[in-house]
Amino acid sequence: MSRSTPDIFARKSRVFLVDDHPLVRDGLATLINQQADVVVCGDAEDAASALMKIATTRPHLALIDISLKLTSGLELIKDLRIQHPAVAVVVLSMHDEMLYAERALRAGARGYVMKRESTQNVLTAIRRVLEGGVYLSDRVVAAMALRLGGRRSSDEGEAAPVQQLSDRELEIFRLLGQGRTTLRIADDLHLSLKTVQAYCARAKEKLGIDTALELRRMATRWEDAHAAEIA
Repeated sequence: MSRSTPDIFARKSRVFLVDDHPLVRDGLATLINQQADVVVCGDAEDAASALMKIATTRPHLALIDISLKLTSGLELIKDLRIQHPAVAVVVLSMHDEMLYAERALRAGARGYVMKRESTQNVLTAIRRVLEGGVYLSDRVVAAMALRLGGRRSSDEGEAAPVQQLSDRELEIFRLLGQGRTTLRIADDLHLSLKTVQAYCARAKEKLGIDTALELRRMATRWEDAHAAEIA
């Protein structure tokens, strides 16, 4: 007796996609739906929609980008850990893993894959995490091992000042580098202007600079350098 389509669907692990680019979501859905063991059960372009849809689709795993509309993917991962702790998370992002992978793990993710990696690596990350494992590149694993041994890699040394920022401070720093005003950032992140200014003040202290103009210039240089790396 042949299995029905719903039975086959039910036997696959369900994956939910969160990315603010429709073409990326479509490409990932095509890739995943071609596999025998996983299937896409839904998608969203922002955190609010993702939380609402995940509550109804009940995926086994969410594949999330760091950069989303209105908020950071890191904040979504933290919310998922509280609201849907059974959902495993893999981050798929263009952002440098040396800066974001450990942050993602602390937020609750169990895997980090850069978008420039092969599609096979994406599938490997999904399957490994669904099996209960963790997926990181050899580069990140080596850097974390050096840190545990009391040493820093050359990559970490270069990024150290920015790595001192908290997740929210880094998000605001990145948005400043994209040319957004503090008022616009407050509106986009649903924070008060005073709260954003407080994050900026703490960022200035950690980065050893004195003025808002210096902070904006540093953020712009950092964002431009980061954009050049991933171009």
